[in-house]
Amino acid sequence: MLDLFVLESCPYCRKVMSFMDDKDIKYHKVDITDKASEDALIQMGGKRQVPFLVDTDRNIQMYESNDIIEYLKTII
Repeated sequence: MLDLFVLESCPYCRKVMSFMDDKDIKYHKVDITDKASEDALIQMGGKRQVPFLVDTDRNIQMYESNDIIEYLKTII
């Protein structure tokens, strides 16, 4: 499963979401305006930065939109 931590107003988040939508990649969007989601992001990644991808099937976690897109290209 792919979890993508985002802020709707973040252009880098929109870039990743657009790529995922265009490629029909299923993901769970986690909006960090929710305090519990923000806390979960910080606990997992160590900082409050989005986008943040968590691939629970492959035990992968990463920041940076370009890195996330390059990673997604390898799994589609």
